[in-house]
Amino acid sequence: MPVDTLPLCGIGDEAGASAAVQTGALNELGWPLIELRSVDGTALADLGEAAFADLAGAVHAAGLRVHCVDSRIANWARPVTGDFDDDLRELDVLAERCARLGTRYVRVMSYPNDGLRPGAWRAVVLRRMAALAARAERAGLVLLHENCAGWAGASADRMLQLLRYVDSPALRLVFDTGNGPAYGYRALDLLPALTPWIEHVQIKDAVVEGDEIRYTLPGHGECRVADCLRHLLDRGYTGALSIEPHVKVRPHESATAGDDETRAAFVACGRALEELLGRIRKAAA
Repeated sequence: MPVDTLPLCGIGDEAGASAAVQTGALNELGWPLIELRSVDGTALADLGEAAFADLAGAVHAAGLRVHCVDSRIANWARPVTGDFDDDLRELDVLAERCARLGTRYVRVMSYPNDGLRPGAWRAVVLRRMAALAARAERAGLVLLHENCAGWAGASADRMLQLLRYVDSPALRLVFDTGNGPAYGYRALDLLPALTPWIEHVQIKDAVVEGDEIRYTLPGHGECRVADCLRHLLDRGYTGALSIEPHVKVRPHESATAGDDETRAAFVACGRALEELLGRIRKAAA
Protein backbone atom coordinates (compact mmCIF):
# COMPACT_ATOMS: atom_id res chain seq x y z
CA MET A 1 0.00 0.00 0.00
CA PRO A 2 1.37 3.47 -0.82
CA VAL A 3 2.46 5.34 2.28
CA ASP A 4 0.06 8.20 1.65
CA THR A 5 -2.98 5.91 1.78
CA LEU A 6 -2.35 4.40 5.21
CA PRO A 7 -5.12 5.48 7.61
CA LEU A 8 -3.89 7.61 10.51
CA CYS A 9 -5.22 7.39 14.02
CA GLY A 10 -4.49 8.34 17.63
CA ILE A 11 -5.27 7.13 21.14
CA GLY A 12 -7.69 9.82 22.22
CA ASP A 13 -6.86 10.15 25.89
CA GLU A 14 -3.27 11.06 24.98
CA ALA A 15 -4.75 14.34 23.71
CA GLY A 16 -6.89 15.07 26.75
CA ALA A 17 -9.37 13.69 29.22
CA SER A 18 -12.71 14.64 27.75
CA ALA A 19 -14.40 13.23 24.67
CA ALA A 20 -14.62 16.74 23.23
CA VAL A 21 -10.86 17.31 23.47
CA GLN A 22 -10.05 13.84 22.15
CA THR A 23 -12.27 14.10 19.09
CA GLY A 24 -11.27 17.73 18.57
CA ALA A 25 -7.59 16.81 18.40
CA LEU A 26 -8.24 14.16 15.74
CA ASN A 27 -10.36 16.65 13.79
CA GLU A 28 -7.56 19.22 14.02
CA LEU A 29 -5.20 16.70 12.49
CA GLY A 30 -7.79 15.86 9.85
CA TRP A 31 -7.45 12.15 10.55
CA PRO A 32 -10.38 9.73 10.13
CA LEU A 33 -9.85 7.32 13.03
CA ILE A 34 -9.69 7.33 16.81
CA GLU A 35 -8.45 4.69 19.26
CA LEU A 36 -10.32 4.75 22.57
CA ARG A 37 -8.98 3.86 26.02
CA SER A 38 -10.50 6.17 28.66
CA VAL A 39 -12.68 9.25 29.01
CA ASP A 40 -12.39 11.66 31.92
CA GLY A 41 -10.04 9.19 33.58
CA THR A 42 -12.47 6.26 33.38
CA ALA A 43 -11.68 3.16 31.33
CA LEU A 44 -14.01 2.47 28.44
CA ALA A 45 -15.44 -0.68 30.04
CA ASP A 46 -16.16 1.16 33.31
CA LEU A 47 -18.15 4.04 31.81
CA GLY A 48 -21.77 4.18 32.84
CA GLU A 49 -24.32 3.73 30.11
CA ALA A 50 -25.07 7.44 29.82
CA ALA A 51 -21.36 8.36 29.69
CA PHE A 52 -20.71 5.70 27.06
CA ALA A 53 -23.66 6.91 24.96
CA ASP A 54 -22.27 10.46 25.18
CA LEU A 55 -18.86 9.23 24.03
CA ALA A 56 -20.29 7.29 21.10
CA GLY A 57 -22.33 10.35 20.15
CA ALA A 58 -19.29 12.62 20.31
CA VAL A 59 -17.27 10.30 18.07
CA HIS A 60 -20.11 10.13 15.55
CA ALA A 61 -20.68 13.89 15.62
CA ALA A 62 -16.98 14.47 14.95
CA GLY A 63 -17.15 12.30 11.84
CA LEU A 64 -14.67 9.80 13.25
CA ARG A 65 -14.57 6.01 13.17
CA VAL A 66 -13.26 3.92 16.05
CA HIS A 67 -10.43 1.71 14.87
CA CYS A 68 -9.49 -0.04 18.12
CA VAL A 69 -10.24 0.02 21.84
CA ASP A 70 -7.50 -0.42 24.42
CA SER A 71 -8.53 -2.70 27.26
CA ARG A 72 -6.90 -3.49 30.59
CA ILE A 73 -7.10 -7.22 29.85
CA ALA A 74 -3.85 -8.91 30.95
CA ASN A 75 -2.13 -5.53 31.11
CA TRP A 76 0.62 -4.17 33.36
CA ALA A 77 -1.86 -3.66 36.23
CA ARG A 78 -3.29 -7.20 36.10
CA PRO A 79 -0.66 -9.77 37.02
CA VAL A 80 -0.97 -13.45 36.23
CA THR A 81 -2.11 -14.19 39.80
CA GLY A 82 -5.05 -11.78 39.53
CA ASP A 83 -8.71 -12.70 39.21
CA PHE A 84 -9.32 -13.94 35.66
CA ASP A 85 -12.99 -13.05 36.01
CA ASP A 86 -12.01 -9.36 35.84
CA ASP A 87 -10.74 -9.90 32.31
CA LEU A 88 -13.69 -12.02 31.24
CA ARG A 89 -16.13 -9.39 32.50
CA GLU A 90 -14.25 -6.60 30.74
CA LEU A 91 -14.22 -8.53 27.48
CA ASP A 92 -17.97 -9.12 27.71
CA VAL A 93 -18.62 -5.40 28.25
CA LEU A 94 -16.31 -4.43 25.40
CA ALA A 95 -17.89 -6.96 23.05
CA GLU A 96 -21.19 -5.12 23.35
CA ARG A 97 -19.59 -1.69 23.18
CA CYS A 98 -17.35 -2.52 20.23
CA ALA A 99 -20.42 -3.59 18.29
CA ARG A 100 -21.97 -0.19 18.96
CA LEU A 101 -18.75 1.62 18.09
CA GLY A 102 -18.21 -0.32 14.88
CA THR A 103 -14.85 -1.87 15.69
CA ARG A 104 -13.67 -5.43 16.23
CA TYR A 105 -10.17 -4.72 17.58
CA VAL A 106 -9.39 -4.92 21.32
CA ARG A 107 -5.83 -4.30 22.56
CA VAL A 108 -4.60 -6.76 25.22
CA MET A 109 -1.33 -7.84 26.86
CA SER A 110 -0.20 -11.14 28.41
CA TYR A 111 -0.02 -10.87 32.21
CA PRO A 112 3.08 -9.72 34.12
CA ASN A 113 4.44 -12.35 36.48
CA ASP A 114 3.77 -12.24 40.20
CA GLY A 115 6.02 -14.81 41.80
CA LEU A 116 5.23 -17.85 39.67
CA ARG A 117 7.97 -20.11 38.36
CA PRO A 118 8.64 -19.53 34.63
CA GLY A 119 6.87 -22.69 33.51
CA ALA A 120 3.83 -22.01 35.65
CA TRP A 121 3.65 -18.41 34.44
CA ARG A 122 3.73 -19.57 30.82
CA ALA A 123 1.07 -22.22 31.40
CA VAL A 124 -1.39 -19.83 33.03
CA VAL A 125 -0.84 -17.20 30.33
CA LEU A 126 -1.42 -19.65 27.49
CA ARG A 127 -4.53 -21.10 29.12
CA ARG A 128 -6.03 -17.69 29.83
CA MET A 129 -5.23 -16.22 26.43
CA ALA A 130 -6.76 -19.23 24.68
CA ALA A 131 -9.96 -18.80 26.70
CA LEU A 132 -10.06 -15.06 25.96
CA ALA A 133 -9.52 -15.63 22.24
CA ALA A 134 -12.27 -18.24 22.10
CA ARG A 135 -14.65 -15.80 23.81
CA ALA A 136 -13.56 -12.99 21.48
CA GLU A 137 -14.04 -15.17 18.40
CA ARG A 138 -17.62 -15.95 19.43
CA ALA A 139 -18.24 -12.21 19.79
CA GLY A 140 -16.70 -11.33 16.43
CA LEU A 141 -13.71 -9.56 18.00
CA VAL A 142 -9.97 -9.72 17.37
CA LEU A 143 -7.65 -9.40 20.35
CA LEU A 144 -4.47 -7.51 19.48
CA HIS A 145 -1.57 -8.47 21.73
CA GLU A 146 0.87 -5.61 22.29
CA ASN A 147 4.65 -5.87 22.59
CA CYS A 148 4.45 -4.47 26.10
CA ALA A 149 3.82 -5.92 29.57
CA GLY A 150 3.41 -9.61 30.21
CA TRP A 151 4.85 -13.03 29.45
CA ALA A 152 5.08 -12.51 25.68
CA GLY A 153 5.52 -8.75 25.58
CA ALA A 154 9.24 -8.32 24.94
CA SER A 155 10.04 -11.49 23.01
CA ALA A 156 9.24 -12.30 19.40
CA ASP A 157 9.68 -16.00 20.17
CA ARG A 158 7.15 -15.88 23.01
CA MET A 159 4.66 -13.91 20.93
CA LEU A 160 4.92 -16.56 18.23
CA GLN A 161 4.53 -19.32 20.83
CA LEU A 162 1.39 -17.58 22.06
CA LEU A 163 -0.08 -17.22 18.59
CA ARG A 164 0.64 -20.84 17.69
CA TYR A 165 -0.75 -22.20 20.94
CA VAL A 166 -3.96 -20.20 20.77
CA ASP A 167 -4.27 -20.81 17.02
CA SER A 168 -7.24 -18.51 16.53
CA PRO A 169 -8.10 -15.76 14.03
CA ALA A 170 -9.25 -13.83 17.09
CA LEU A 171 -5.67 -13.27 18.29
CA ARG A 172 -3.27 -11.09 16.32
CA LEU A 173 -0.67 -8.40 17.16
CA VAL A 174 -0.46 -4.67 17.65
CA PHE A 175 3.12 -3.44 17.35
CA ASP A 176 4.25 -0.34 19.24
CA THR A 177 7.44 1.19 17.84
CA GLY A 178 8.40 2.87 21.12
CA ASN A 179 7.99 0.23 23.83
CA GLY A 180 11.51 -1.16 23.51
CA PRO A 181 13.35 1.23 25.83
CA ALA A 182 11.00 0.42 28.72
CA TYR A 183 11.17 -3.33 28.19
CA GLY A 184 14.78 -3.87 27.16
CA TYR A 185 14.67 -4.62 23.44
CA ARG A 186 14.99 -2.86 20.08
CA ALA A 187 11.77 -2.74 18.10
CA LEU A 188 13.39 -3.44 14.77
CA ASP A 189 14.91 -6.65 16.16
CA LEU A 190 11.47 -8.07 16.92
CA LEU A 191 9.66 -6.80 13.86
CA PRO A 192 10.76 -9.20 11.06
CA ALA A 193 9.46 -12.33 12.78
CA LEU A 194 6.19 -10.67 13.82
CA THR A 195 5.22 -8.79 10.67
CA PRO A 196 2.82 -11.40 9.22
CA TRP A 197 0.73 -11.24 12.41
CA ILE A 198 0.58 -7.45 12.83
CA GLU A 199 -2.82 -5.86 12.19
CA HIS A 200 -2.33 -2.52 13.97
CA VAL A 201 0.64 -0.25 14.69
CA GLN A 202 1.06 2.27 17.49
CA ILE A 203 3.64 5.01 17.05
CA LYS A 204 5.82 6.47 19.76
CA ASP A 205 9.51 7.28 20.03
CA ALA A 206 11.93 7.73 22.92
CA VAL A 207 15.48 8.32 24.05
CA VAL A 208 17.20 6.76 27.03
CA GLU A 209 18.92 9.32 29.29
CA GLY A 210 20.74 7.53 32.08
CA ASP A 211 18.11 5.60 34.00
CA GLU A 212 15.26 7.63 32.53
CA ILE A 213 13.22 7.28 29.35
CA ARG A 214 12.13 10.49 27.65
CA TYR A 215 9.48 10.23 24.97
CA THR A 216 9.91 12.35 21.86
CA LEU A 217 8.22 13.31 18.64
CA PRO A 218 8.11 10.37 16.19
CA GLY A 219 11.40 10.22 14.30
CA HIS A 220 13.26 12.28 16.94
CA GLY A 221 14.24 9.41 19.25
CA GLU A 222 16.24 6.20 19.22
CA CYS A 223 13.50 3.72 18.25
CA ARG A 224 14.14 3.83 14.50
CA VAL A 225 10.50 4.56 13.78
CA ALA A 226 11.19 5.34 10.11
CA ASP A 227 12.99 2.02 9.64
CA CYS A 228 10.12 0.17 11.31
CA LEU A 229 7.64 1.87 9.00
CA ARG A 230 9.74 1.14 5.91
CA HIS A 231 9.94 -2.51 6.91
CA LEU A 232 6.17 -2.76 7.35
CA LEU A 233 5.40 -0.91 4.13
CA ASP A 234 7.84 -2.98 2.11
CA ARG A 235 6.02 -6.09 3.32
CA GLY A 236 2.56 -4.88 2.46
CA TYR A 237 1.23 -3.55 5.75
CA THR A 238 -2.20 -1.98 5.16
CA GLY A 239 -3.44 -1.25 8.69
CA ALA A 240 -3.66 1.98 10.62
CA LEU A 241 -0.86 3.96 12.26
CA SER A 242 -1.96 5.27 15.64
CA ILE A 243 0.01 7.76 17.72
CA GLU A 244 0.46 7.16 21.45
CA PRO A 245 2.89 9.98 22.17
CA HIS A 246 3.51 9.77 25.97
CA VAL A 247 5.26 13.13 25.47
CA LYS A 248 3.32 15.02 28.16
CA VAL A 249 1.34 12.36 29.99
CA ARG A 250 0.60 8.68 30.23
CA PRO A 251 -3.11 8.93 31.06
CA HIS A 252 -3.58 5.17 31.58
CA GLU A 253 -1.07 5.41 34.47
CA SER A 254 -1.76 8.83 35.99
CA ALA A 255 -3.93 11.89 35.79
CA THR A 256 -3.58 14.02 32.69
CA ALA A 257 -1.92 17.40 32.53
CA GLY A 258 -3.91 20.37 31.29
CA ASP A 259 -5.91 19.62 28.19
CA ASP A 260 -4.44 22.53 26.21
CA GLU A 261 -0.91 21.30 26.86
CA THR A 262 -1.62 17.64 26.15
CA ARG A 263 -3.68 18.38 23.05
CA ALA A 264 -0.90 20.57 21.61
CA ALA A 265 1.68 17.82 22.24
CA PHE A 266 -0.61 15.23 20.66
CA VAL A 267 -1.14 17.31 17.53
CA ALA A 268 2.61 18.02 17.30
CA CYS A 269 3.30 14.28 17.38
CA GLY A 270 0.71 13.76 14.66
CA ARG A 271 2.35 16.35 12.46
CA ALA A 272 5.75 14.77 13.12
CA LEU A 273 4.39 11.42 11.94
CA GLU A 274 3.01 13.04 8.79
CA GLU A 275 6.42 14.61 8.15
CA LEU A 276 8.13 11.27 8.69
CA LEU A 277 5.79 9.56 6.26
CA GLY A 278 6.40 12.35 3.76
CA ARG A 279 10.14 11.71 3.91
CA ILE A 280 9.59 7.99 3.42
CA ARG A 281 7.35 8.68 0.44
CA LYS A 282 9.88 11.06 -1.10
CA ALA A 283 12.73 8.59 -0.65
CA ALA A 284 10.68 5.87 -2.33
CA ALA A 285 9.70 8.03 -5.33
